[in-house]
Amino acid sequence: MLETHILNLLLLIPAAVTVLLFFVPSENKLACRALSVGAGLVTLVLAGYLFFQYDQDAGGMQFLFRMDWVPSLGIQHQLAVDGISVAMVLLTAIVYTAGALVSWHVEKRSKDFYILLNALVTGVFGVFLSMDLFFFYFYYELAVVPMYLLIGYWGSANREYATMKLTLYLTAGAVVALLGLLMLYFSGITSEPTFDLLAIKAAVDAGGGLSLATQNILFPLLLVGFATIAPMWPLHTWSPGGHAAAPSAASMMHAGVLMKLGSYAIIRIAMPLLPEGAVIWLPWVAVLCSFNIIYGGLVAMNQKDMKFVIGYSSSSHMGYVLLGIAAFSDLSLSGAVFLMFAHGVMTALAFSLIGFFYEQTHTRMLDDLGGLMKQIPFVGICFVMMAMASLGLPGFANFASELMIIVGSWERYPIPTICALFGLVIGATYLLRTVKASFLGEMNPKWEKLRDAHGWLERSPFILLLAVLIFFGFAPWTLVDVISTGVEPLVDTLHAAEAALGR
Repeated sequence: MLETHILNLLLLIPAAVTVLLFFVPSENKLACRALSVGAGLVTLVLAGYLFFQYDQDAGGMQFLFRMDWVPSLGIQHQLAVDGISVAMVLLTAIVYTAGALVSWHVEKRSKDFYILLNALVTGVFGVFLSMDLFFFYFYYELAVVPMYLLIGYWGSANREYATMKLTLYLTAGAVVALLGLLMLYFSGITSEPTFDLLAIKAAVDAGGGLSLATQNILFPLLLVGFATIAPMWPLHTWSPGGHAAAPSAASMMHAGVLMKLGSYAIIRIAMPLLPEGAVIWLPWVAVLCSFNIIYGGLVAMNQKDMKFVIGYSSSSHMGYVLLGIAAFSDLSLSGAVFLMFAHGVMTALAFSLIGFFYEQTHTRMLDDLGGLMKQIPFVGICFVMMAMASLGLPGFANFASELMIIVGSWERYPIPTICALFGLVIGATYLLRTVKASFLGEMNPKWEKLRDAHGWLERSPFILLLAVLIFFGFAPWTLVDVISTGVEPLVDTLHAAEAALGR
């Protein structure tokens, strides 16, 4: 029974809480918080169960649920997961739980805040679970819309500019992606137009794929549309400002999972359905992601605001993900998905820690801080460990994932891979500088009244996120083996397309 409906439960729990919160009195903040944290914990348990129950030997799509919605248009509510989806669902549940806990002390219209947070999570789960292109796009848009309100109302300085820029960029990208999806729907791959992703993929595998000329038009549409949220250079400028202006939980969801939707959509839709187009256009992605890595790192090095440091760092790290995708070897693509997971957890930890002391100091400027380790040692230690994970120190999940990408990409793209290696040096520079400027040295006397995180409620989100990074850092195979079951068929499809093109 649970196996049949577990994907529906993952989707319906945050959706049900979103609706239920409308009926909770606004003054009952404890109920709003408890419902959201409880929903996060339940989805975390379900995602963990899904992770351990996924049959690695069988591979492929599992836990399939299908229900007709508009049969005349080929639309159905279809859910399933493969190894890639399982990793992303687990990531979402982890960040959701941590974000709900971090938001426990939100006082300003907390009911509305949690309604939007749960709606956002519903959209993200929907993207990772949907095997119907109509619902995939529906949930994709549902994940983006709440971010506008979360930043616009609960955000910090420049929130109006940041949220408007974010919305315009992502909406423009979504329209381009929608054009590509509609062209795919009417392309004639299947005998009848359908949004069924699995049916379209089966037709492609059976030799009924689109012509090379059509793929050369469709693939860049989907690539640009979805790469906007990835974000791929030069479409990345909306992201750091959104990170900086967003409240803690919104920053966590933004960096932790929203930025992964673009890369996931490229892997799930563009590459398997348009493999020959992918082979032709992915070398351009390898070039552009080099700018992500180097440019993002250099800009992060010159930031004084801690959130902008992590924001531009995230753009840089997404360059590694795109490099792994562009190389499309078993090792590099598995590493890309693994880094999506590791980076999501790491950035969620970073923004939750920054948000904790920002609520007390009301500043994130490095020049205003210093010596905070003496006053808030628990938060300081967690921040140092987060920085070590981000710069790729062995023992954290980021190290294993980045190593897989670099080794797996070297043969196909040596120059972008060399850029990626230099990016690691740049990353170490700005991260160590940030740690030194904020937590080491002499402490400004005005921070003597800062309060450290204490008690299970305040410490649990930090401990959860660190534990995940360390566990998968020391035992990366536990996740990589699951991911590879979804990656290997895609790599075989792309290699076959490459051979057909004579490359």
